[in-house]
Amino acid sequence: MNHETVYDFAAIGLGPFNLGLAALSEPVKGLNGIFLERRDSFDWHPGMMLEPAHLQVPFMADLVTLADPTSPYSFLNFLKQTGRLYRFYIRENFYPLRAEYNQYCQWVAGQLPAIRFGSDVTDVKYDGGVYRLTVSSSTGTKVLLARRLVLGTGTSPYVPASCAGIVDGGSGGLVLHNADYLSRKSELQASRSITVVGSGQSAAEIYYELLQEIDVYGYQLNWVTRSGRFFPLEYTKLTLEMTSPEYVDYFHSLPSEQRDGLIKSQKNLYKGINSELIDAIYDLLYTKSLSGMVDSQLLTHSSLNDAAWDRATGVHTLQLRHEEHGKDYTLESEAVVLATGYGYREPAFLAGIQDRIARDSQGRFDVARNYSTGVEPGEIFVQNAELHTHGFVTPDLGMAAYRNSCILRDITGREVYPVERSIAFQQFGAPEGHAGSGTSGHTSVSGLARAAL
Repeated sequence: MNHETVYDFAAIGLGPFNLGLAALSEPVKGLNGIFLERRDSFDWHPGMMLEPAHLQVPFMADLVTLADPTSPYSFLNFLKQTGRLYRFYIRENFYPLRAEYNQYCQWVAGQLPAIRFGSDVTDVKYDGGVYRLTVSSSTGTKVLLARRLVLGTGTSPYVPASCAGIVDGGSGGLVLHNADYLSRKSELQASRSITVVGSGQSAAEIYYELLQEIDVYGYQLNWVTRSGRFFPLEYTKLTLEMTSPEYVDYFHSLPSEQRDGLIKSQKNLYKGINSELIDAIYDLLYTKSLSGMVDSQLLTHSSLNDAAWDRATGVHTLQLRHEEHGKDYTLESEAVVLATGYGYREPAFLAGIQDRIARDSQGRFDVARNYSTGVEPGEIFVQNAELHTHGFVTPDLGMAAYRNSCILRDITGREVYPVERSIAFQQFGAPEGHAGSGTSGHTSVSGLARAAL
């Protein structure tokens, strides 16, 4: 590719969000974008491709359908083209398997010529209205030019500070983040004891899988969470309306401090466990208890404050505190799985364009409602880096097509795909009312029609 070509945008990182942007931008005439991914192929959370695991959103939350139901890159077309549409139909389950979704994304990625795998962006500079990207690949280093950036570098495994010593310090003990679970499952099951730390879907899936084979391998199995219980994912329909343009409007309009407080209180809306899996875990524990007590502990209200590894015994000692009782206690375990989630880390290549990035008072991206965070409107866009400004819908696969429609609208200056503005029956902010019935200082809303505006 001629390095003097100036792309309309360069999208860096290729997870599902930027892959969806690639699929939606491909048929847009006159739009010239490029997608750069340092890995050699698409592979979505390979360490968590457990056989029965499925998405927590239905198949319509694919890369394109909620923006363009006629797109050839839809999940249903993937099933049709791979000869599995009728099997999916007979299955009568709207939720694709996680491995199936990964195959779908790989199928889409293989058809898009704008994607460049094996392309590592190492530096970005801004020069005269154009971004200069230094890109390394197996064929050498080159410079690409683009008018706009879309950052989709994704999140990285989060390791609590209390475990930094046993993970990063090279202690030699078996401690891993759930991102590496499948590749090291056999090591785990060779241990005398395993402790899973975390309370989300990934922790539950790992605990359930290890529990199924606890009798075969004879290990002791623990599950530790600082939460008061193993919270189910809230999935009622009026709650789902919070994954809407209206709620994003409402959330984005709140003061920063209030948004931060809401994020902390809303974790069960996007980090809970599928209720069917919770029931399956209980049923499995009950079944195994028929032969005697199961060698497993489920410990709630327990914060992990410190951890150490004894080389002589090969055992980790976890320093825990029961928050409600206010009591400290220890738990010994040969192996530890940290199902502690993911966090956003700014990529190093942004160092050269710090003056082009808008920041809030805490130094985070100051992301505008249209998902841009550049000092100039519509210059730098972010994917899944706006939790603090746009709320818990940020990592939701179901809102990805909407966000990409907004980004394409700003890049092209026109609404390539219709951008929904009002889909919810409920109203999230104070209604624009009027003084009624002689009552001063009160507002009124007349019926469902106003709520649906």
